[in-house]
Amino acid sequence: MGAASAFLVFVCVWWLQLMLVPAEEQQQGDSCHATICGDLTISHPFWLGGKEARRPCGISDFEVTCPDNNTVPVLRGLLGSGLTIINISYEGRYLRVVDEYKVKDLNRCRVPTWNTSVKLGIPFKVDPDNLNLILYNCTTSAGVAAARRDPALVEIRCRNESNAFVRAGVPYNETDDNAGYADGGCNATVVPVLRSSGVANTRDYKQLISGGFLLKWDLHPRKFSRRVKSSFAWFFPYRTKR
Repeated sequence: MGAASAFLVFVCVWWLQLMLVPAEEQQQGDSCHATICGDLTISHPFWLGGKEARRPCGISDFEVTCPDNNTVPVLRGLLGSGLTIINISYEGRYLRVVDEYKVKDLNRCRVPTWNTSVKLGIPFKVDPDNLNLILYNCTTSAGVAAARRDPALVEIRCRNESNAFVRAGVPYNETDDNAGYADGGCNATVVPVLRSSGVANTRDYKQLISGGFLLKWDLHPRKFSRRVKSSFAWFFPYRTKR
């Protein structure tokens, strides 16, 4: 898929999100019955979709599937990949989730290219108490050399060679985009991690990602335009010159 086609798909997804949320809110109510997936209770505003659902009974952004023999709930995500749910606090309106596709990519010697935030529906936002873990894919020899000189970066070794690096413990900032993290000759991918995990060794980057992060939800989000603008910025890879 070309860049122009990918951009058009992304615009269509977000436009549909903006158009459908008000209508879905009118229909949601408490019509979804609470159910169990693994060790968690799935109840309003979440609802169990996929093959288990006879018909949709809630807002599409709150759809949860229960694959893997009904042991692991997964929050429906944009772009076809979801977030594994570890815990839900209905009183606090937050979840602890894991972007497991990032670890799977790294295990296959692939540096992820999508920021985790791109997967989030409009009602969700990354909790500012999280930290950011930054994955760098350097596409030039100068970028690789510069990254190796940076003491804050750890090299991601794969197949005895590497042009990928990782930085941990970066404070979360909702207004930051890839341009704020990109380095000369290196593209950046941002993954939230728990703040309590920030003291861990950066070399344990897979463990940090697997620990998940906190995600908050709002049933009546108002800052649609800001979220759309932010997501467009996070969608595109940036490069900056030194």
